[in-house]
Amino acid sequence: MSAVDTRTPPAPVVAHVDRGHRARAVSARTVRYGLLFLFLLFVLIPVYVLLVTSFKPGTEASLTGAWDLPENWTLDAWRDAWDALSPSLWRSFAIAIPASIVSAILGSANGFVFSRWRFPGSDIVFTLFLFGMFIPYQAVMIPLRELTGNLGLASGVPTLIVVHIAYGIPICTLIFRGYYATTIPNELVEASRVDGAGLIRTYASIALPLSAPGFVVTLIWQFTSVWNDFLFAIFLSNTRNGPVTIALNALAGGQLTDYAASMAGALIASFPTLIVYIVLGRWFIGGLMAGSLKT
Repeated sequence: MSAVDTRTPPAPVVAHVDRGHRARAVSARTVRYGLLFLFLLFVLIPVYVLLVTSFKPGTEASLTGAWDLPENWTLDAWRDAWDALSPSLWRSFAIAIPASIVSAILGSANGFVFSRWRFPGSDIVFTLFLFGMFIPYQAVMIPLRELTGNLGLASGVPTLIVVHIAYGIPICTLIFRGYYATTIPNELVEASRVDGAGLIRTYASIALPLSAPGFVVTLIWQFTSVWNDFLFAIFLSNTRNGPVTIALNALAGGQLTDYAASMAGALIASFPTLIVYIVLGRWFIGGLMAGSLKT
């Protein structure tokens, strides 16, 4: 008769493995959030300097004391900046809103054509559209100024609207072409053709109602680009009829710079784009992803 094995079986290691896995996960999460906090702190440092300087009186605002909190909190710099920027601020709205909307609509129509109509030479035409994205703005400034003058476009808002629409069409076309090619099923397009709908009717009845994510992306992109533009503005307008970037440059320039008013002006000029991202930001990433995944 064989002897019974009375040795104690080895302890299970599952619990130890689970505890080790959780510890590593917690450590990785801690490192991840620590790095994100450092990046956030690095990004917010200029915002801190802008804010604290904008609330200082002119006698306290200086480069050497940029990190110091104000001894006397005041809104004088904000009032001065608003008085200097408010006329050009409304001109920036008058430029950015129509330029963004028109270029997004034209880009939507072009994107649908290039994604669904394979006419002879379509790839070449699409490449020429994209070529406009890679031309350095500095290379065309003088000819562009001559062209707008020969066309009789008034300096300032009208000229800048036309120029931003023209330069916004390539990127809007590229975004919408990818969006329509990946998000609109071919079955819907074929069904509309069977029903006798042409290209324009198909676009208006099928593509356009499904284009909200694409329009959000292009409108945010265009509005931000047009609002922050300085190069076109400096060549095609002046301080009397130009956008807010020209006025902000004039406010910050000169021999005796009012640092407090300049910082307040920079914050005022950045508020519209910040509000656009806050209002439409949650749809922005969704719109980008909608054009990158095949449905």
